[in-house]
Amino acid sequence: MAPTTDHPGEYTADDPIKLIGVRDTALSLDEVFRALGDAAAGGTALFVGTVRNHDGGADVDGLGYSCHPSAEEEIRRVAEKVVAEYPVRALAAVHRVGDLGIGDLAVVVGVSCPHRAEAFAACRKLIDDLKHEVPIWKHQRFSDGTEEWVGAC
Repeated sequence: MAPTTDHPGEYTADDPIKLIGVRDTALSLDEVFRALGDAAAGGTALFVGTVRNHDGGADVDGLGYSCHPSAEEEIRRVAEKVVAEYPVRALAAVHRVGDLGIGDLAVVVGVSCPHRAEAFAACRKLIDDLKHEVPIWKHQRFSDGTEEWVGAC
């Protein structure tokens, strides 16, 4: 997006990727939000993915995420594409692996930009591309005893 002024705060920060991670412990909204702080950012958008209790008409008891060893590197690659397309001041993305229960946080991503429209668009691209391009797989366990593996994220 074109800057609206010549002020340096309208452009991508020199080092906007503040936090990237794949974790086997609980994710923290506070940690991600703190990583997104930037004095030139007028808009911060967060997306939080949680484990829901249903999928495709079936009750879900829980699930597990596993990933390829390159997952964190691939999240960084996705983040770099977002930074190249939007005037990102700060970006953070963390994904959980291991067994999760209903209501647990599975993924938290966020972006700070000079303006809200840019922040919303960049955050949307970040989570959508992460979901489609990063080698993270979901193993759902259903209440009826069946289970299912789902592709990336």
